[in-house]
Amino acid sequence: MASTKIFEPLLPPKDKKPAIHPELTNDQVKLQEKIQEHFTKDGYTLPGIESEGQLLEEEKFWLSYECQLRYLRATKWKLNDAIKRLESTLKWRREFGLYTHVTAEHVEPEAVTGKEILFGYDVNGRPAFYMIPSRQNTTESHRQVEFAFFILERAIDLMDEGVESLDLLINFADKAKNPSMSTSRTVLSILQTHYPERLGKALVINVPYLVNLFFKMITPFIDPVTVQKLKFNPNVVKDNIFAEDQVMKDFWGGNQEFEYQHEKYWPALIQLCQARKEKWLENWRKLGGTVGIQESAYKRDLQEEPEKAPLEETPTATDDA
Repeated sequence: MASTKIFEPLLPPKDKKPAIHPELTNDQVKLQEKIQEHFTKDGYTLPGIESEGQLLEEEKFWLSYECQLRYLRATKWKLNDAIKRLESTLKWRREFGLYTHVTAEHVEPEAVTGKEILFGYDVNGRPAFYMIPSRQNTTESHRQVEFAFFILERAIDLMDEGVESLDLLINFADKAKNPSMSTSRTVLSILQTHYPERLGKALVINVPYLVNLFFKMITPFIDPVTVQKLKFNPNVVKDNIFAEDQVMKDFWGGNQEFEYQHEKYWPALIQLCQARKEKWLENWRKLGGTVGIQESAYKRDLQEEPEKAPLEETPTATDDA
C-alpha cells in the first residue's frame, strides 16, 4: 500500500502516558505554598519596574502550580533562588516580547523553508521539535533566536495534560550550517535560565566531525543535567523513544511521509495552537484566573480538539533578512 504524504502537524495522541514526578514531601509542599503567597500578596509588583509592574493576565496564567514546581526543582528546592529566577523570567518574557513583538507574522520569514518544525510526539506524549540546519534561509540575526523560542512556545501549546517537556531532534545532514558560537550561547543561556525542566531529550543525528567538535566546544556552557539528555545518532523507534506513526520517515525511521509545504503547514500550526491556548485560557478564567492554578486542571476537559480558531490569512513571506 502506497504511503500518504502529510503536510500538517499531528494532533497530540490521547493514549500516551506522560512521565510522573515523585510525590512532593511536606517540606516541598510548603515551599510551593510560599511561592504562591509571594506572587499573590496584596500590591505585588515585579521588582525593579517602576510602572506597570503588576502581573498581566498572561503572566498569571504562566505562573501555574507546575511552573512554580519546575523552578523549585531547577534551583534544588531553594525558595529564594526559585523566586528570583521566576521574577527574572517574567521580566525576560516582557523584554523579549513574547506577548507583543514575537508574533507569527514577525517570525514567519524564518519559517518558510521548514528549518524548525513541530511534528509528532514521543512515547510519553512530548512534542517533537525538529531542527534542520541545512534549510537555513536567512542571515544570522536576532530574529532567528526569536523564531526558535516562538516555536518552543508553540510546542508548549501542544503539551497535553501531564506533559511538561519536549524532545529536540536535530539532523545535521545535507551540509548543515552551524550557528555561530555567539548565537548558540545565547540560545543555550535562554533555554537554561528561562525554560527549566522543559527539555526531555535532545536527539542528534548525522553528526560530522566539525559538528561533533562544535558540540564539544559548547558543552562546557551546558548544564550537566542537560548534557545527560543528549543522545547522538539514536534509532528513535528501536530505542522506544518514538512510535513509528509519530516520527518522520526521512532520516528518523518512522512511517510518516511528512513533506514541508509552508502554505499548508504554517497556518495549520498557528490555528491549532491558538485554538488550544484560547480553550485553556477560558478554562483557567473559570477556575479563578489567578496565579497557581494547575495546568492539569485547565487542560483536563480538553477531551476533543477545539475547532480551529478564525485566523486572518497570513501571506507567505519570502524575504531573507
